[in-house]
Amino acid sequence: MSHISTAHPYFGIFLMLIFSAVIFFTLVFLASKIGNSLAARNRKKLGLGIYECGPIPLKQANKINSQFFIVALVFILLDIEVVFLFPWALIFKDLGWFGLWEVVIFILLLGIGFLYAYKKGAFQWQSIR
Repeated sequence: MSHISTAHPYFGIFLMLIFSAVIFFTLVFLASKIGNSLAARNRKKLGLGIYECGPIPLKQANKINSQFFIVALVFILLDIEVVFLFPWALIFKDLGWFGLWEVVIFILLLGIGFLYAYKKGAFQWQSIR
């Protein structure tokens, strides 16, 4: 007799995980092999051509200001706040006063972080020059 216990409630989920992982890696392997076999054999000619249409670029394009990334990070932080507030709003009546104080503390902590970013100048736009 086998020593594998199939009575565990998560055994089926474990089998599905293993099965899907095998399928995934098999498809990735097959796609790689099929792609390599169907790819053009003359890669040198392809590598010497211009990637995009138009003239050959003579200088590098403008630099992207790092301020874009800082604003994006602050936006993501505030966006995640909304994601955490939505489930709280759904069960607000069940939580009572305890739930209200939890969310007030949560918003205060995020407000402190927002004020910190403001004081550090995260929202002041600087010139690229």
